[in-house]
Amino acid sequence: MRVKILVWLLATVLLTTAPLAEAQQPKKVPLVGFFVVPPPSAVSARIDAFRQRLHELGYIQGKNIMIESRSAEGKLERLSALAAELVHLKVDVIVSGGPATTRPAKEATKTIPIVMAQDDDPVGNGFVASLARPGGNITGLSSLAPEIAGKRLELLKEIIPKLSRVAVLGTSTSPGNAQALKETEIAAGALKVQVHYQDVKTLGDIEPAFRAASQWRAEAVLVLGPILNSNRAQVVDLAVKNRFPVPYNVPDFVDAGGLMTYGVSFVDLYRRAAVYVDKILKGAKPADLPVEQPIKFELIINLKAAKQIGLTIPPNVLVRADRVIR
Repeated sequence: MRVKILVWLLATVLLTTAPLAEAQQPKKVPLVGFFVVPPPSAVSARIDAFRQRLHELGYIQGKNIMIESRSAEGKLERLSALAAELVHLKVDVIVSGGPATTRPAKEATKTIPIVMAQDDDPVGNGFVASLARPGGNITGLSSLAPEIAGKRLELLKEIIPKLSRVAVLGTSTSPGNAQALKETEIAAGALKVQVHYQDVKTLGDIEPAFRAASQWRAEAVLVLGPILNSNRAQVVDLAVKNRFPVPYNVPDFVDAGGLMTYGVSFVDLYRRAAVYVDKILKGAKPADLPVEQPIKFELIINLKAAKQIGLTIPPNVLVRADRVIR
């Protein structure tokens, strides 16, 4: 009888302590790799938006999520090694800050989910099979909005009603360039503005392109293409030197002293990237999450830059700006 009681007590203890032992096992905290090209300070507003949205979704850094950030500090040759580092850390998701980081991440892993915070042409870049059905381990957000190029020309015409000649600087080998140029030409036809295209394929093409625009007697310039985006200081300097009004395609130009930008809100895209991370951490597969397109756009005007080139921004344009630098 005593033996039976002893066995019963032992069984009871084992049954009641087993769930407790299981409950005490620490849960694995998800690890997210955040991967960008520029120094974090250059994209701080985007990073803050991403982190803030994660917080709104219930994630607290160090408690139920960990973020490992990697920046190439503008040095493209470091990207492959940094992507390999994140894979070696066995992160649960990689968030890429653009095609320059998505490509090495894609080459480094075929299994870890990759969320594109932005990409000018995810299909053209070969990252997804289609926007609706990505089909692999990559999904996220597209920043492709070719019609915006035409709207920038319309904006120029509002500011300079007598505008008749505009030079367009782009990169013919860049995905999305042809479509953006087509939209610009359609808008130019409607506005009775002549456009002159200058192909910028290398860093060495930037200054000659501005020189050619000046020789053609352009009254303003439109900028397309990654070569120009990655050399903002030089582009802004040449625009001021030649007294060209330029509505740029990304806000980074205005932060570098450029006149204005009208385009996709990258801060909004990074906020939405956090939602993809949340869905993936909860079990969704990247292949089943359609790539979403931009829905929010912003106009930023730098009045200091306008004064430098002797340009007056009309009140009806100024009042529409999301941000004005005075």
